[in-house]
Amino acid sequence: MSDILARVRQSGRVSAEDTQAVRRIVYPDMYVDKDEVEALFAIDETAHRRDPQWVSFFLEALSDFLVRQKNPIGYISEANARWLMKHIDRDGEVKTETELMLLVKILEEADHAPEPLFLFAMDQIRIAVLEGRGPLARDSRLEPGRVNAAEAALLRRVIYAYGSDGGAAITRAEAEILFDINDAVADADNDPDWTDLFAKALANFLMAASGYSAPSREVALARDEWLGSGSTDVAGFVGRMASSGFSGILNAYRQPSARQVMEKHNDRMAADIAASETVTRMEAEWLAARLRRDGELSESEKALLRFIKENSPDIHPALKPLIDAA
Repeated sequence: MSDILARVRQSGRVSAEDTQAVRRIVYPDMYVDKDEVEALFAIDETAHRRDPQWVSFFLEALSDFLVRQKNPIGYISEANARWLMKHIDRDGEVKTETELMLLVKILEEADHAPEPLFLFAMDQIRIAVLEGRGPLARDSRLEPGRVNAAEAALLRRVIYAYGSDGGAAITRAEAEILFDINDAVADADNDPDWTDLFAKALANFLMAASGYSAPSREVALARDEWLGSGSTDVAGFVGRMASSGFSGILNAYRQPSARQVMEKHNDRMAADIAASETVTRMEAEWLAARLRRDGELSESEKALLRFIKENSPDIHPALKPLIDAA
């Protein structure tokens, strides 16, 4: 592919014809190897303009390499996650918009990916909003200093992707990033979807039991047999959560298919729920301290507190003064 790379370097553009030529090189054996991946990254990072065919092909080929060609299929290992971040990271930010699209796509397609990869994706939005850096900030549709609909939608995609492997509850690390973004845009004219996302995500962090932990690679093959048994409706369970927002998680756990899942993992679920109840008390105190950090409650923070008041059966005492103020 060196001749194609040279042509792209000279013109600054990867065309549909270039894309078709690269596809003929990569896919005759229906397998994407590491040397081909390195060449694809080089072409993408050299181009200033990219034909839509190239974007689609790049995402397809790299998703095959990272998600569908590794055993067990659908699992991104910690080593491969580190490898990807090393390739697309420059001083903490993703180098190209295509690579950012790739990052989000593989998180959505994978059955499991390491937490640092999800946090890296969320951090790209934080960098764009707070610091005006990265491919999102270079896009004229996106505005540093506020969260618009596109940024909120991208955050929602990453958060939903993280929950798709069974880790339904928002983690402390995710909550910290969401709070960092919210603190930076507290006085801005943010899109209403940001307020909705922030409130529901943080409420989920406090209210929802953890449910499943993503299985390890060693357990994955047994998991394949379990999913193929037809005895559970995992897709429907996740779909209900996604369609109803994070408030739907509590209801989803009460649906029959969720109970079937919990019955198969009864001992593990009991331990997870007990641990979650303990963490919730601790996290309520963390949330109260975080909300008091700048001395004022933003609209998103008020929405969060109202959401907790309306949906939580047992409000922790640390939050009651703040809820009254909201």
